[in-house]
Amino acid sequence: MKDVDISLKVNGRRYDLTVRPNMTLLQVIRDRLDLTGTKESCGMGECGACTVIMNGRTVNSCLVPAPQADGADITTIEGIGRAGLHPVQKAFIEEWAIQCGYCTPGMVMSAVCLLDKNPQPTEDEIREALSGNLCRCTGYAKIIKAVQKSAGMLY
Repeated sequence: MKDVDISLKVNGRRYDLTVRPNMTLLQVIRDRLDLTGTKESCGMGECGACTVIMNGRTVNSCLVPAPQADGADITTIEGIGRAGLHPVQKAFIEEWAIQCGYCTPGMVMSAVCLLDKNPQPTEDEIREALSGNLCRCTGYAKIIKAVQKSAGMLY
């Protein structure tokens, strides 16, 4: 397989890379850009640990072939709190919505994307937005409360 040249913007910075055609966006983010906040867990799009925002929508970066990200605008967990903690991150801490932390980057990215589109979501809308993210430690009550709290902080 022939390598592919791609150009993408990650957290506001443009990158021109040559990648293998079978490389995933997750591999590019973690291995080539050294942005390790995005986690790899199941590798099958089932857990949401690798969630990033791509062109305004959440995606499981483990499922996106790197060549398909050519021209994309991507935000990772490192890109949301440039001037300190993002309100969603702050609320997760304040509401004890973090235990092991492995799912947290994906949960936070899903919440940020939701709140960018819907600043005052209902509990059902929050549950729907987070439905692709699995947490084995906290349960979801504290996470939902954190998203509700962060909505109040933002808007």
